[in-house]
Amino acid sequence: MPAGEDKQLISVHPSDLKFIFELEKQSFCDLKVVNNTENHVAFKVKTTSPKKYFVRPNTSVLQPGDSCLIRVTLQAQREYPPDMQCKDKFLLQSTIVPPNTDVDDLPADTFNKESSKDIRECKLKVQYISPSAQGNSGDEGSSDSNSTLQQLKEDRDAAVRKTLHLQQEVDLLKRRRQRRNDPGFSFKFAAIVGVIGIIVGLVLNLYLSK
Repeated sequence: MPAGEDKQLISVHPSDLKFIFELEKQSFCDLKVVNNTENHVAFKVKTTSPKKYFVRPNTSVLQPGDSCLIRVTLQAQREYPPDMQCKDKFLLQSTIVPPNTDVDDLPADTFNKESSKDIRECKLKVQYISPSAQGNSGDEGSSDSNSTLQQLKEDRDAAVRKTLHLQQEVDLLKRRRQRRNDPGFSFKFAAIVGVIGIIVGLVLNLYLSK
């Protein structure tokens, strides 16, 4: 929200409209508006280039604390703007209305600044983004995902190595105990080996599941 436009009846997110610009293709941007008051608030969306954009809903009434999603669609364009710079702007007007007011019941002069009503305004700028710039952002996200996957693989390999090491120690201990030929001890040893095997299996499954 631009500086100096505090105490708004409604808040808008994001504060700018960003469209991925491709020739002969539509693009859209969603705005979320939230009623910050305990009153019913009506809003209207205006633009300096009404033929280029399709806004739905462009007018509505929000109940106290309620929110609404506005979809702004950029119509397919036949040529690129100079330097991909856009001078289009949007204006979101809002004003308090009586409770239970329906959007179809709004008077024609509801958003007329010349009336005695308190009308708040929020200006929104428009930015065009090239598909290549959008793709670069996706590459950064892909790099982060690959790094996370590599870390999981390293953790899994470490768990496998630790499991193999434990199995070797168990086999060595088993051979030593067999030399003693102690029947009473064999039962206890078998129980201990079984518990270790279960623990090792759980650890291995946990890392492999990642």
